[in-house]
Amino acid sequence: MKKLVVLSGAGVSAESGIKTFRDSDGLWENYNVEEVATIEGWYKNPALMVQFYNERRRQLKTAQPNEAHKIIGELEQYFDVTVATQNVDNLHERGGSTHVIHLHGELTKVCSDRGKKCVEDIGYEEFEYGRKCADGGMMRPFIVWFGEDVPLLADAADAVEKADILIIIGTSLNVYPAAGLIYYARPDCKIYLIDPKEVQTHSSRVEFIQEKATVGMRILKEKLLQCL
Repeated sequence: MKKLVVLSGAGVSAESGIKTFRDSDGLWENYNVEEVATIEGWYKNPALMVQFYNERRRQLKTAQPNEAHKIIGELEQYFDVTVATQNVDNLHERGGSTHVIHLHGELTKVCSDRGKKCVEDIGYEEFEYGRKCADGGMMRPFIVWFGEDVPLLADAADAVEKADILIIIGTSLNVYPAAGLIYYARPDCKIYLIDPKEVQTHSSRVEFIQEKATVGMRILKEKLLQCL
C-alpha cells in the first residue's frame, strides 16, 4: 500500500465555517492576531486568550466535517494515509482520518503553562481563566502559538520523506516552519496542490488543482483511484 501524506491548512476547514486567521487584515474572528495567536499575547493578557479559545471551541462544537475531510478519510481504504495539519480543529478525525499530526496543537485540549505538561482533553468544554493544572501551573490552550517551537514538526517531516504521494491542500505555504515540509519529499514523490488561489512554490514537480478544497479533493480522488 502506497504512503500518502496530506499537508492541510485552514482552507480545508473554511468550507465548514471555520474562519482562517488571515481572512481580514491581521484579524481573526475580529481579534488582532498578535493578541490571540502569539506567546507574547499570552504573557500580556492570558484572560483574553482563554476567552478567545473558549469561543473557538464553542464554534467547533457545531461545525461539521465537509466533503474534503471525508474524502481524505476515505483514502485510507486505498493508501497508508498520514495527515499533517496546521489546523487546530478535529474535523479531520471526525471526517474519518485515523492518523493525524497536529502541528499547531489541538483546540479540544488544554495543558499547563509550565512546559505544556499535564495535557487534558476537555472536548468542547469551556474553562475559566486562573484554573490550575495538576502540576500547579495555570491551564492554557494546547495550541502552538507564533513564537513557540513546533514539537511535532520532525514527525511530519519523517512522514513526508517516506511519502509516495503528497497532497498539499488549503494552505498558502507562507507559514513556516510547516511550509518547508514540501522540501522533504523524495524526487519520485508525486505532489499535488489544491487551492482556489494561485500558490507560489519553488518546486516544478507540483501538479496544481486550482479549486476549493471540496471540489479539488473530488477531482484528485478520481485521479488517484484511476492510477491504482
